Amino acid sequence: MSVSPWQGRELGTRTASYTARDAILYALAVGAPADRLDLVHEERLRVLPTFALTLAQWAPDALGALGAFDITTAVHGSQRLLVHGPLETSGELTTSAHVSRVRDKGSAAVFDVEVTCERFTATWSIFAPGCGGFGGERGPAAPRRPDRPAEHTRTVATHSRQAALYRLLGDRHAMHIDPAAAKAAGMPRPFLHGLCTLAASLLPLAEELGVHPAGLVELDARFAAPVFPGDRLTLRGWDDGPRGGGAALFEASGDDGRPVLTGGHALFAPDPPPRKETFDA
Repeated sequence: MSVSPWQGRELGTRTASYTARDAILYALAVGAPADRLDLVHEERLRVLPTFALTLAQWAPDALGALGAFDITTAVHGSQRLLVHGPLETSGELTTSAHVSRVRDKGSAAVFDVEVTCERFTATWSIFAPGCGGFGGERGPAAPRRPDRPAEHTRTVATHSRQAALYRLLGDRHAMHIDPAAAKAAGMPRPFLHGLCTLAASLLPLAEELGVHPAGLVELDARFAAPVFPGDRLTLRGWDDGPRGGGAALFEASGDDGRPVLTGGHALFAPDPPPRKETFDA
């Protein structure tokens, strides 16, 4: 088996700072309602773990800037996130990135960009047409959906301003806001960031499982089709066994039934019980 010359490439280290305002803007951008004070009010704020992905977006962008693939045709294929600890309400994180693997899909390649820091490990899989054929491994097949009815079904309502809000968190690619740029990318109009669609789906999923969305520990999902601001999605979830919290397999589809998220898996830790006050006699 041949190995791509990009595999193992170090992409450097970045330090990013953020405030409670950024975490709140993120929660609102992915669909948190204004009455979820634990997500949108700084006095009781719990930061959504997927906010960390906005602090690491620089890494796949850096690989594209190096010329590994054509940034006008490459698409975000899937996302993984492993949470090592909760994010503070403000602070800074130093992240390091490298190309952990390059898979050969024949006419295309998939670049896995892994970003690590003390609070999380995240992997972007970038599907890049025209970069395959180097004789490398194809990688695993797509996971199959469970062969039983979903235990959880919810509607995920996106809104017309969602992409415009989400891009303020760092992913400023013009195809999400400019009709001309979207058309050049082969889309009829600006479309929602895949990571926004994913995070928006986790909020109702956590509610269905009876856990807090800030308790996310593991996440993995594939992006199957674009979502346009204002689309209404159907989210389906399957309980994923007794794993000490809320664990589910999930997928989401559009009004026309087309899959937009597939192969999803999420694990949430249970909330700790309230601390009891103790008093000396």
